Amino acid sequence: MAKVNANGNETLVTGHIQTVVANPSPLGLLGLAMVTLVACTQKLGITEGTAYIIPWAIFLGATAQFVAGIFDFKHNNTFGATAFCGYGFFWFGVGMTWMIGNGMFGMRPDAVIDIHQLGFAFLGYFIFTMYMTIGAMGANKVLFIIFFLIDLLFLGLFMSTLGWGGEAWHVLAAYAELGIAIFSFYGSAATVLNTHYGYTVLPIGAPFGPWTKAAQSK
Repeated sequence: MAKVNANGNETLVTGHIQTVVANPSPLGLLGLAMVTLVACTQKLGITEGTAYIIPWAIFLGATAQFVAGIFDFKHNNTFGATAFCGYGFFWFGVGMTWMIGNGMFGMRPDAVIDIHQLGFAFLGYFIFTMYMTIGAMGANKVLFIIFFLIDLLFLGLFMSTLGWGGEAWHVLAAYAELGIAIFSFYGSAATVLNTHYGYTVLPIGAPFGPWTKAAQSK
């Protein structure tokens, strides 16, 4: 890019132009809060079926988190981008699973359905969430609580789906999902209001843990 100074001389300026991007975390947390709030009602027996959960899974759980993840990539936030995109893809997968279960795609009469495949997907996301929980310690305490509850959710889901335990695992998943919704609403509100007013309206807690201290000491 050429720039003309006061003397009329032209100077060539090179470099990367950084686009200013707002913090996408409130949107991602809102998406997570909405879908887990709706989904947990089915696990808790308050509502029945999954047909009316699908729109919230696709548009809030999946799309809102995925969009937040893409913009976190623009923030050079590897942790946030991986988390939001990773869980966004999870809800795309779950939404499609519910679509199959509700017959939206149609199925061959001789199609083989093995629920254990879904159980192993939950196990994979449990492993993913375990190391993301370690990363959440370096963000803030509210986010750490959310990830800890997601750990409990996937623990309950894969144990119950694979048939490795009794009804208690399903109950654990249900209440963990409700907790995720509550703390995600709080995290979304805190990030919006704290950013909007420029000071702490709702506290989220400082980063903690040995890796945080080690990073700060560098």
